[in-house]
Amino acid sequence: MDLPHWGGLLASKTNWTLREIKEALEKAYCNKIGVEYMHIPNREHCNWIRDQIELKQFKPLSKQEKLVLLDRLYWTDEFAQFIATKFNTMKRFGLEGCDSFIPGMKVAMDACVEHGAEKAVIGMPHRGRLNMLANVVRKPLPQLFAEFVGTVPLEDKEANWSQNTGDAKYHLGTSYTRTYPGGKELTVEVLANPSHLECINPVVMGRVRAKNHIWKQSVEDEFAGDRTKVIPFLIHGDAAFSGQGVVYESIQMQDLKNYTVGGTIHVIVNNQIGFTTVPAKGRSGMYCSDLAKSINAPIFHVNANSAEDVHHAFRVAAEYR
Repeated sequence: MDLPHWGGLLASKTNWTLREIKEALEKAYCNKIGVEYMHIPNREHCNWIRDQIELKQFKPLSKQEKLVLLDRLYWTDEFAQFIATKFNTMKRFGLEGCDSFIPGMKVAMDACVEHGAEKAVIGMPHRGRLNMLANVVRKPLPQLFAEFVGTVPLEDKEANWSQNTGDAKYHLGTSYTRTYPGGKELTVEVLANPSHLECINPVVMGRVRAKNHIWKQSVEDEFAGDRTKVIPFLIHGDAAFSGQGVVYESIQMQDLKNYTVGGTIHVIVNNQIGFTTVPAKGRSGMYCSDLAKSINAPIFHVNANSAEDVHHAFRVAAEYR
């Protein structure tokens, strides 16, 4: 077959047999990443995603990338094991089964920095929050562990930090500025939010919108249309994403001139069960993420047990944004 004008995998070489096409497309679409993007009306966007997904099999992670991924997984798992052993009677809201979420978030931020981002604002539920604070935002571990036992580290008292917030440790947030090789910096914020978890969505988007507005006042005029400096991340449970109205109320403002933030990266950490309700009795769609099709957003389904595929999906999502 001669297919010189096709994009994606079929453009990687000119002559294909039907057997080769079948095997190549099975590797691309029948493995541990599923992608929904053909509902996007912009063909250029579709072709870009097709290139990233179909050509992935020819671009394996380098040895160095694998070592970085392993190191990040190690820190994620060790932190979870430590607090499970040390504070085994306390609520921890661990990431069991979805440990690759933390390395995925870190590689997404790496990709954002490569494309000019200087700040990331995160809103998220309880699950995985402590691991996020420790390993992504780098909240000081003495302070985090002190919150478990209800005390305040001596250095915090001397600095006159608030000693009685009156809130649970998994409601709190923090901020940290990370320096990358070459001198680039990324300030990462996890916003504090109460038990009504999805109410943080418009707060994150409003904060990002405000920061973009302030930034415009302090830099040259050509920045007015640039929304790549501040990146919003919103983390959800599957039942909450499809079941809470505030999610769609926030998403549908994506293209409104006075409300857009230039695109939000949503991550759904699938629990398979929403509190006491199985998916078949909790939503009408096949997937909880079907809501994202209303704004023509690409949707990536990834097996959390495959850290390399999670790595790739997070990077593609960050670069697409």
